[in-house]
Amino acid sequence: MIVITAPTGNIGSHLLSRLLRSAPAEEGLRVVVRDPARLPGKVRERVEVITGSHGDPEVVDRAFEGADAVFWLVPPDSSLTPEAAYSGFTRPAAQALAAHGVGHVVGVSALGRGTPVADRAGLVTASLAMDDLIASTGVAHRALACPSFFENLLEEADSIRENGVFTDLVDADRKAPMVAVADIAAAAAALLLDRTWTGAGSVPVLGPRDLSPADLARIMTEQLGRPVRYERQSYDDLYSALVGHGLDAAFVQGIVDMKRAKDDGLDAGVPRTDESSSPTTFEQWCVQVLKPAVLT
Repeated sequence: MIVITAPTGNIGSHLLSRLLRSAPAEEGLRVVVRDPARLPGKVRERVEVITGSHGDPEVVDRAFEGADAVFWLVPPDSSLTPEAAYSGFTRPAAQALAAHGVGHVVGVSALGRGTPVADRAGLVTASLAMDDLIASTGVAHRALACPSFFENLLEEADSIRENGVFTDLVDADRKAPMVAVADIAAAAAALLLDRTWTGAGSVPVLGPRDLSPADLARIMTEQLGRPVRYERQSYDDLYSALVGHGLDAAFVQGIVDMKRAKDDGLDAGVPRTDESSSPTTFEQWCVQVLKPAVLT
């Protein structure tokens, strides 16, 4: 039995679809979802559904009973502090993992462990602490150590369409790994289906190559057939804008600290190898995902 949290999100939906295609018939699939109606009807027919939040002690107690493996993803709650949003949310699940003797957990986390900025990286620091909490239960644990997602650019689709502009806080020439969520889901599926691994550790998922904002602008210009340029936003402007939208001030500071750490090399601590590189290129993603979002 594999339990999948956040099955309607970007990563979870890709993962669930992949497992429905590739999991052996004897492998049961159970999902934890607040609103089962968000699952396609054909999916609901093939999985066991636990309704509720996976931050709820009663929900995870039911979900983890008889489970062999769990896919763990925390949906960040911008109304909370980073610690509460990650470790606080995860604490009931950690207790349920131990109580039910779950064997394996695959979680979505971040790059940065062991780097000089890991302890001042805001949301990433909170995510790494969450990994430690899960590992402390004694479960076999793999944290998918991810850089920024290509999909983050979908938040800029309107600006790209209307103004030909996307923004971030890092230097225009700062190269860093980036990854498609489909590749994260593929890595998670492989680990969940092959449960021969033991102990705790991280699995970097780095995308095929490092890219700078300048690279992204050039590739988007080529693939969208219209000029796209990068504008660097200031930390103060981002902080003011997010707090103005009602986000918790401590959570916003966590975002700003994460962005600053990324500009200081947070994502550069893992050497790129064939094993850590994933296949989806930014060019492919632009054609398949960004172009329809911008041009339709």
